[in-house]
Amino acid sequence: MKYFASIILLAFLTTLLMGILLIPWLRRLKFGQTVREDGPESHLAKSGTPTMGGILFLIPLILIGLILPKGRGSFALAAVLSTAGFALIGFLDDYIIVVKKRSLGLRAYQKIIGQLVVSVALAVYAYRSEYVGSSVIIPFTGAEWDLGVFYIPVMVFIIIGTVNSVNLTDGLDGLCGGVTLVVSATLSIIIGAVWTLAEKQGMLRLAENYQDLAIFAAALTGACLGFLRFNSHPAQVFMGDTGSLGLGGAVSALSLLLRIPLWLPVIGGVYMAESLSVIIQVASFKLRGKRVFRMSPLHHHFELSGMPETKVTVMFILAAVVLCLFALLNI
Repeated sequence: MKYFASIILLAFLTTLLMGILLIPWLRRLKFGQTVREDGPESHLAKSGTPTMGGILFLIPLILIGLILPKGRGSFALAAVLSTAGFALIGFLDDYIIVVKKRSLGLRAYQKIIGQLVVSVALAVYAYRSEYVGSSVIIPFTGAEWDLGVFYIPVMVFIIIGTVNSVNLTDGLDGLCGGVTLVVSATLSIIIGAVWTLAEKQGMLRLAENYQDLAIFAAALTGACLGFLRFNSHPAQVFMGDTGSLGLGGAVSALSLLLRIPLWLPVIGGVYMAESLSVIIQVASFKLRGKRVFRMSPLHHHFELSGMPETKVTVMFILAAVVLCLFALLNI
């Protein structure tokens, strides 16, 4: 326990150091956020705030995930590559926005192609792993569901959906980082339980894999905590798609390797609510010509209803805490 607490602290302190060093550099390079013109008017004041801040926590997370695991397993490496792959897509998107000063970066088809490549690679790895395979745990039952040949397409759908849902959650100061802090801490607890069970059953190779994955999850928790120092209201830096897609890749990898991707609507319930609000809004407007929400994603609806940004952020983080506690009681 002390070892993993030290990893959380290491990731936290390293992210703080990265923020101190890199935020002034991002300002000098004028890597400022171009705020969407169709967003809330209150956000226009945020224009020019440094973006691409995801590198603050991604560098410590990736380095810790590569260096500290000592086992012979490859779970941690898979999680690192998933995180880095999606983060790279986000970085390219942010770079285009920053350089060309456009509120939109990569074209939709370019993002989808990139996300498909990384998602398929992660799904194939999990499918071929002797410790994961094609079975997933059904929520609230403990039973397993063998998806067989449908495992890869279903997981690709879940991964892409999760990554883009995390991306949609990144709309308020401290929101995505705070929610992911809660989610990563929850996944860390689950990994610890699975690791302990594997050791008791004498499954040493599996235990090594989960021990290494626990290191990555602890680093993710500490990195999110450190980033909140700079991203809480009023934000000194935004994570950008670099950070939000990277976090989505990390959460997706952890859930697949734990065989609990079907639990994501609960553990990542805030992400799912944000994504569903966009789907409902678009469908309603196209079918009925009317909007359900004042604005989507969901956090903007509460903002435009008169709720202060900080209160919306706290409310969503508390919702994540309740959902994750509910999952821990039933998983």
